[in-house]
Amino acid sequence: MSKSNKWKHEWSFFLDTDGKRKYNDQCRHCAHSCKQSFRVAVVVCQMYLSKRSTADNNCQKKG
Repeated sequence: MSKSNKWKHEWSFFLDTDGKRKYNDQCRHCAHSCKQSFRVAVVVCQMYLSKRSTADNNCQKKG
């Protein structure tokens, strides 16, 4: 298998119909290397924390 075919095979989950890599909308502008494909919904991302989740889950009072 040539290098270009191997590359396409490895990146096939990320390639769009035009042959270019495409990332998830939330991952597109992220500086971290944990980018996910446009084909999946972000399930868990250690680097992304939505404002909703911080308000609902992290602001619980102890006492």
